[in-house]
Amino acid sequence: MKYVTPDFVVRRGVVMEKGLVPYASSLTFNAGVSRFGEGYVMLFRNDFNITPKDFEEFYAGISDHTVPPTNWGLAFSRDGVRWEVAPEPFFEMSGGEIWRTYDPRITPLPDGRFGICFAADSHHGTRGGIGVTSDFRKLELLSFSAPENRNMVLFPEKIDGQYVRLERPFGSRRESIWLSRSPDLVHWGETELVLGAEKVAFADNKIGPAAPPVRTPEGWLTLFHAVEPQPVAFSAWQRDWVNCYYAGAMLLDLEDPSRIVARAKIPLLVPETGYELHGFRGGVIFPGGVLIEGNRVRIYYGAADTVEALAEAPLDELIRFIRQHDAVE
Repeated sequence: MKYVTPDFVVRRGVVMEKGLVPYASSLTFNAGVSRFGEGYVMLFRNDFNITPKDFEEFYAGISDHTVPPTNWGLAFSRDGVRWEVAPEPFFEMSGGEIWRTYDPRITPLPDGRFGICFAADSHHGTRGGIGVTSDFRKLELLSFSAPENRNMVLFPEKIDGQYVRLERPFGSRRESIWLSRSPDLVHWGETELVLGAEKVAFADNKIGPAAPPVRTPEGWLTLFHAVEPQPVAFSAWQRDWVNCYYAGAMLLDLEDPSRIVARAKIPLLVPETGYELHGFRGGVIFPGGVLIEGNRVRIYYGAADTVEALAEAPLDELIRFIRQHDAVE
């Protein structure tokens, strides 16, 4: 692989996997994480009732069971490393126009609620959903986008009196990062392009938001995903899987988040360990939560679409990395 993870990023290993889940679970990944009370809360994507054997049967022409049912797991932690999963799933939709939801992202809002963005598969395309909760006991659904859209993340505060989100409309030749605004988390508009996929050297016409942006004195620290095919297929349940997912990093202007202050021209996180290279889809890193605690940045990310992992980095070195490798024109 032509890129490597910089030395200042330290991996802490897998923090959520199917063995921790007290109900049916095959894959636990792409989680949202936030501080909650005196500890931490996690909402993770939980795919169940699927195994590598299902893919073997699919390629043998025996079965077409390759899209698993999905719910969201809920977990709590005192230290952000060791997690206890609630006895029942937190949320699931099935049986209607929307038949599956996944990839929850958590953003603490100024009014004490938590905004939850997620993807929703409907019978007419993929939509981005937004809900809110105050106690992680019940989710109040507020809005769904039109197809095709996903990877939505909310900013943790209003900007010029409006809520702001990043998103990835798709179906076009270049899947890129866009920004929209709303007065109420329901009605969205004033949409504009933030970063085109063609400007990212480690992407092949596909990028998108990853974790919700976090405020720093230098700007909104924003991680994004970028996809680049590799010449050799990864070890994966899905045959011929060649797409490598990197984590990129940039700073957005605090007053005008549609403006990029600085963006690293090389990835921040590159798939390198066994749990990142081998799994449902090998070679995938997908951040879903970023927490800043003093000078420490915690990055929670889905690995190989199979488990949830944690990496940490000093904030000052991460910002220095973005500025030293700045690609902004």
